[in-house]
Amino acid sequence: IQPLTNTICFCSLLHSENMLFGMGNPLLDISAVVDKDFLDKFGLKPNDQILAEDKHKALFEEIVKRNKVEYHAGGSTQNSVKIAQWMLQKPHKVATFFGCIGKDDFGKILKKKAEEAHVDAHYYEQTEEPTGTCAACITGDNRSLVANLAAANCYKKEKHLDLDSNWELVEKAKVYYIAGFFLTVSPESILKVAKHASENNKIFCMNLSAPFISQFFKEPLMKVMPYVDILFGNETEAATFAKELGFETDDIAVIAHKTQNLPKENAKRQRLVVFTQGKDDTVATVGFLFALVQEQSLEECIRAGHYAANVIIRRVGCTFPEKPDFH
Repeated sequence: IQPLTNTICFCSLLHSENMLFGMGNPLLDISAVVDKDFLDKFGLKPNDQILAEDKHKALFEEIVKRNKVEYHAGGSTQNSVKIAQWMLQKPHKVATFFGCIGKDDFGKILKKKAEEAHVDAHYYEQTEEPTGTCAACITGDNRSLVANLAAANCYKKEKHLDLDSNWELVEKAKVYYIAGFFLTVSPESILKVAKHASENNKIFCMNLSAPFISQFFKEPLMKVMPYVDILFGNETEAATFAKELGFETDDIAVIAHKTQNLPKENAKRQRLVVFTQGKDDTVATVGFLFALVQEQSLEECIRAGHYAANVIIRRVGCTFPEKPDFH
């Protein structure tokens, strides 16, 4: 991580249940070692990340039937809070997660995997679409990721976030983290959470997630931006964001400075911009979150981010050892 701002004063945070809140696209990660014939059959490259098309629909059933598979609770934001919970260890359920799944077998597995990760997942369950999945097709050192968002696209604010029992969990939190991907699903849900954080002087974090978010979802992104206390992204996402906003520079430090100075609602907190440069930026982000919820200094947040990234990039999928070795 390359920090591009002055130190920031974080509020006093309690180390208790439901302190970290995440909302996003829950996916059941299905990992398996496959052969070249399997990749060729579905037109996959050995090392790629794509959204599933019609021709990939049979892939998810076939990978389960033909191979020994591993299941994990996945999706960008769910992975983020999952790793933060792993680094915290105890108490359990420090992390809350909201998202939409289907009432199906994959949904049952996803709930079980989230529970095993000690994440307090409260899913909106519906029957129109099946649970979202991400197939990780592993060949040697390469992995080809095929994501089928399905139910993840069906989150409804009025049917889940607005319910008193769920909103109470939002109110309990002190730190909020949402990936930009969720702007394609429910920007109104993000805004409600972001405004709550701002009005109550809590910490709202967001990730640019991918260049296409700034390109095609700029309007909802900029509606949320005044409430963002900490913005994460990698250098490619930062460059695209700068281009869309007309910053007329490709200097990462200058982009960060200009982003920091964009209009902000809560003047009590100076915006912090963290751009990653290197592999697995999402993991670096969540390591940062782990230290943040423990009232650590900015330097410690960055060190935790480096540690988490270093562990995860050496493993298949978003997995980790039983306990972290971080001091």
